[in-house]
This record gives sequence, C-alpha cells and structure tokens, in this order.
Amino acid sequence: MDFITIDFETANSQRHSPCEIGLTFVKGNQIIETKSWLIQPINNEYDGFNIYIHGITPKDTVDKPEFNVIWNEIKPLIENQFLIAHNAGFDISVLRKTLELYQLPFPTLDYSCSYIFSKKVWEGLPAYDLKTLCKVNDIALNHHRAGADSKATAELAIKAFQIAAVNSIDDFPEKLKTTIGHLYNGGYRPSETKRIYKIKDLSKIVGDPSKHNEESIFYGRTVVFTGALSSMIRAEAQQIIADIGGINGNSVTKDTDFLVVGQQDYRIVGEDGMSNKQEKAVKLIEKGSSLEIISENDFLKNL
Repeated sequence: MDFITIDFETANSQRHSPCEIGLTFVKGNQIIETKSWLIQPINNEYDGFNIYIHGITPKDTVDKPEFNVIWNEIKPLIENQFLIAHNAGFDISVLRKTLELYQLPFPTLDYSCSYIFSKKVWEGLPAYDLKTLCKVNDIALNHHRAGADSKATAELAIKAFQIAAVNSIDDFPEKLKTTIGHLYNGGYRPSETKRIYKIKDLSKIVGDPSKHNEESIFYGRTVVFTGALSSMIRAEAQQIIADIGGINGNSVTKDTDFLVVGQQDYRIVGEDGMSNKQEKAVKLIEKGSSLEIISENDFLKNL
C-alpha cells in the first residue's frame, strides 16, 4: 500500500498551535522517507505542559516560519494522498483549525486512524496508545516528536495491514471495520468505526400495564436512545418506557417523538460528537418535526 503518516505536536492547548509536523512516506508497504518541520506558533506562545510532553521550546521555533509559509511545501506532498494518523481526530483537527486560522482552503485527501483500526487487529490489549502498540510490536519510538511518531505510526500501519491482509483502502470497511475519512475544500467527513449492528427486537420488551402513566410525557410517544447511559443500561431504560406506556424505537424516523442522548464515543462519532441518530433528528427538526432531543438528565427528571 501507498500512504503517508502524519503527526503534529502543538505548542499549547489550542488546536491551531502546531509547533512541529512529521510526515513519513510509504510506497508498497516500504518506508521511503521521513520529513519533519519545526513551526513557529502564533506569537510563539507555549504552555509548560506541552513543553513537558514534547520538549520543544520557544527558543526552538523563534526563527522558524509560521505554518502558512511551510504549508506551501507541505500541501503538494499530501494533496490527493491517503494519510494515516494515530488518533486522527486530533491531527486532522490540528490541520483543519490551523488552515482556518490562516484562511487557507482545505486540501483534498483521504485519511484513516491507526488508533481505531489497531483495536481490530490487536484485540484485547489494555491500551491502544502509540507507546503501548510500539512496545507490543517491537517498534522503536522516540515518543512525542513529530517525525519519530509519524515513522512509528507508519511501521505500525504496515504491520497491521500485513496481519489483516489489507491491500488497498477498499479493504478497510470489511477487514478493519473502519470507514475512510475525507478532507476537502469546504468540509470533511471523519474516519469512523464501521459497526455491525444487531437490531434488537423491541417487540419483546413488554410493559407492565399496571405501571402505565398517562400523565408522563413519554406515554404513547415513541422514544429512541443513542449513546451510553450513565444511570442504567439501555435495556433498563427501554423497559421503563414500555412500563410507562411509551413506544420504543430502534431508529429515528418521522414518527419519533423523543431522542434521548447519552454519552457518545468520540472515536466513533468523530469530534462533532453526534451519532447518526442525532444527525438525522437535527435534520428532521430543521424540516419542522416536533421531535425533541433530550439529555439523559432530562429523561430521568421526567420519569
């Protein structure tokens, strides 16, 4: 496979503060070259915590060009290419936020997240951070420098593709259970876990007529859940709805009255934090639907 791994180090808590970028170029599953650039962040401003993590200081970047200058060299290298990052939600966000800061258009490219697909290749590990995965796979790592991290990510991806028999990005949905992310001028679509759903037969959840509550806002209304609830498992919540006299739904439709939103996994829903159900609910509301999106707390208050 041909791909480029990318890694950013940031100067402070702002995503638009890259102080180093690393790229490793892979052709036919062979590492060809690793490049890295130090970048002067806006006002050359650093947080002590970030310096502690990567060791890059204001002195290292005071005479370095800002991102908009370096971008002239980097853009031709990654335009229309396939990028991989370990925790792409972070690195692609750094790229997007920095381009937005400098009012530069997004490049067109595909990308994936090695953090996500590593969980499908090496199941059962206690953690899937780059350091742990490199240790498991005997990959040398000078952690938290962009060039070294991008190279280690490339070695990790090559091993993952060999184990999973991945030969092209077309294999990702089936063999790695992940979708390919896309960045393009004007927007992006995140790389996500491709989940295989087993649709629950909600007709088997039968309510207790003696517990029906006609005064409840959920009585006779269709309720759908998305995300993980912190107060109970979803099956318990669905049983409560059935007991009240409500109707449980598997998916958001024009007949849905309430969507209860629990905690979302950002690795699945992407940094925007909305599941497919919530995105569909928002679109229905924008078209005039009376559907209500409520939090778990609001759900509990109305029981």
